Amino acid sequence: EGVQSKGVGTSLKHYCANNREYDHLYQSSEVDERTLREIYLPAFEKALEAKPWTVMCAYNLINGVYASEHKKLMLDVLRGEFGFDGLLMSDWRAVHQSARAAKAGIDLEMPYRPEAYGELLAAYESGFLTMEEIDARVQNALNLMEKVVTAKKTVTTTKAERHDNAVKIAREGMVLLKNEGNLLPLREGNILVAGDLAKNPGMGGGGSSRVQSAYKQRPLAEELAARLPEGCSVRHTESTLFNHLYRVKNAKTLYRDAYDADTVVLCVGTLCIEGDRSVEGEGYDRTTLRLTPTQEDIILNTAKVNKNVVVVLYAGSAVDMSPWIDKVSAVVLAGFAGEGCQEAVADVLTGKCCPSGKLAETYPLCLEDTPTGSYRGDGFVDRYTEGVLVGYRWYDTKGLDVLFPFGHGLSYAEFAYSDLQIVKHGETDYEVSYVVTNTSEVDAKEVSQLYVRDVFAMVERPEKELRGFEKTALKAGESRRVSHRLTYRDFAYYSTALDKWHVENGAFEILVGASSRDIRLKGRIDINLPLEEQYSFN
Repeated sequence: EGVQSKGVGTSLKHYCANNREYDHLYQSSEVDERTLREIYLPAFEKALEAKPWTVMCAYNLINGVYASEHKKLMLDVLRGEFGFDGLLMSDWRAVHQSARAAKAGIDLEMPYRPEAYGELLAAYESGFLTMEEIDARVQNALNLMEKVVTAKKTVTTTKAERHDNAVKIAREGMVLLKNEGNLLPLREGNILVAGDLAKNPGMGGGGSSRVQSAYKQRPLAEELAARLPEGCSVRHTESTLFNHLYRVKNAKTLYRDAYDADTVVLCVGTLCIEGDRSVEGEGYDRTTLRLTPTQEDIILNTAKVNKNVVVVLYAGSAVDMSPWIDKVSAVVLAGFAGEGCQEAVADVLTGKCCPSGKLAETYPLCLEDTPTGSYRGDGFVDRYTEGVLVGYRWYDTKGLDVLFPFGHGLSYAEFAYSDLQIVKHGETDYEVSYVVTNTSEVDAKEVSQLYVRDVFAMVERPEKELRGFEKTALKAGESRRVSHRLTYRDFAYYSTALDKWHVENGAFEILVGASSRDIRLKGRIDINLPLEEQYSFN
């Protein structure tokens, strides 16, 4: 909505079940329909409410049929059920036979391929493609051309304003994972900053996500020095940490400098260093959740000579911190934060802003605890054996210990939850509200989360599922009531027997908390739909 309000079209991708890079040009994502409906399609369904100008199909096969030729998913679901009326295009070289792709609903094959015309002509002459189907594909292309020509592209912010926005966005997403002894925010003393990423944090991951910016970020040490009071000493050690080349220069200097410092800020992660390949990027999968051995050694050895180590982690997904998490005092997840990254990190470390981000994924203890582990398929089929138990649903349902749970994020403030109220408006229509109070002396924001649990289900369902969340800004000592509306889909699972979303009668728990493992409030409702709508003893 934001992009298209400026007259610039967007492309929603990759539709769908493109969850692995390994051999994804040929390997089929074998996923049952209930899992597709509950896990992998809802994000597209929700985003389509913004009416993107285009949708891009994935490379992979889904249950044995290429996405570009999958009529059920492209025409029946995307256009029919979800109401998409824009242009449907292929990813680059994701079309294998133009006529089959056109029949399945692909309007634009990318890039241009000389053989395509002959394939389409032969298919029309044989009767495989009808003129009505061809007209539909052409009309969608013409509609996009008209949008591009008539859209009024507008620039409403200056370069400086856009950078300020980048910093604000980065601040909102930073996650304080650990803060033992309230070491953060930094206020005084001799502070040492180390690591290449402290000087060159990059914009994002590798591949197509690696974007350019005209803005050159200042080193983190300079940003910290500009925010801390006079009398604080901040410097970047001359030691250089090569994250992905598995070697370190001047390690002894780093440890000597760390020994003399009051606090050490170590910048590590999976980001690209100029001229090197990122651990996270396009075209390949991660093969480990661990940092490089070099980085782990740096953290462990630094922690031996200084008890006040702050790790700033530049990474786009979960990291196994088990070798070193108990040895450091604080961890801040910077993520892939764009051109405002270092300013936002400095704001968080010094308390200029109070961290308010929460994890959008579970951080497991190790790779072996994940649903798929090291499995990558056999080159033909990648089976989604975990079904609907994806992410926190897996760890919570299986009762597995985790490093940091889904939704976790600390603050320099403390929050209390109270007064859960559940108001019934219909048999599957409820308003849930509760009060969040900032019990500290620090202005802050809290992301409260609402989960629903089907207590006695006749099909396998997760232990609980996120059904709403809200970030609430609270002055010190302030209280606010947060409200959510729950409707039919929030209680339903997708029944492949009935080919529709279905709610079973019975007890449901309403759970409100600060993370999936930090539930503060609990309530119950009982749903009693007409018996003719029920198919089980509930």
